[in-house]
Amino acid sequence: MNAIDYQKTGTVFDIQRYSIHDGPGIRTIVFLKGCPLSCLWCSNPESQKLKPSMMFDKASCIGCGKCLNVCKYGAISKSESLLIDHRKCVGCGDCATSCPTRALTLKGEVMTVEEVIKELKKDAAVYRRSSGGITLSGGEPLMQWSFATELLKACKAQGWHTAIETTGLGTEEALNEVFPYIDLVLLDIKAMDTAVHKTYTGISNELLFENAEKISQLTKVSIRIPTIPGVNDSVIAFEQLCRFVKTLHDVDTIHILPYHSFGENKYELLGMPYQMQDDITLAPDKVRQLKSVVESYGFTCIIGG
Repeated sequence: MNAIDYQKTGTVFDIQRYSIHDGPGIRTIVFLKGCPLSCLWCSNPESQKLKPSMMFDKASCIGCGKCLNVCKYGAISKSESLLIDHRKCVGCGDCATSCPTRALTLKGEVMTVEEVIKELKKDAAVYRRSSGGITLSGGEPLMQWSFATELLKACKAQGWHTAIETTGLGTEEALNEVFPYIDLVLLDIKAMDTAVHKTYTGISNELLFENAEKISQLTKVSIRIPTIPGVNDSVIAFEQLCRFVKTLHDVDTIHILPYHSFGENKYELLGMPYQMQDDITLAPDKVRQLKSVVESYGFTCIIGG
């Protein structure tokens, strides 16, 4: 293994312990900032920008004005309540530090590989006993591929199983650097139809398909489909997807991830509109129907995770 740069830095917005849905065993998920997509149903909208993001909980604000006094960039103003200008905010966190009620929260912290590994080592015994490990998520971890590579190298040096949740949307250099240190890829495919993909995620899907082929040649891949009523939940859409996955190397599992709105409250905290309908759910009969389609192509189908 090449030398590890333990001082390499990246922006992390969460480290979540004891996950059982993001790879085998019990795992710790390291969430990295930055994503080239802007999926309308995104449950981690705070991950989309590379820089740290400020979240404001209006209900917790007591109007003390301390944040107004410490902001050096004119990113906070006040009328009936605080207004955060996210274009001016640089994510320094001074306002959040000054807030006595934690109405302001900075999501995203610049950390070194050494600092992240120190946190992950706290659960090393859990990984060993459960045959678990570390999963990189986001956001899109390939947006910080250089940091991700060093972090994964450090994880492999500890003997840990590694996984990544990704859309595969990265440069050829990113793929070549990151995936030699990955044991399992949880590859998201949002929609086969290019127009549908662009409408609901903001970008086209050609690179995703191209990279999926390359990634499947490099390591083990499971496909995950965030399944959204009215977007990609038709039998035809699933048949198209299964035919594509059949062309990949040695993929045997497809996960159906039913739509949920668990991240909806984050949009208000970030000053962003939530554009999905409140009343859409994936009916159990539809889930069973789509599961049958997947299995008819010879894949193992898992609901969730």
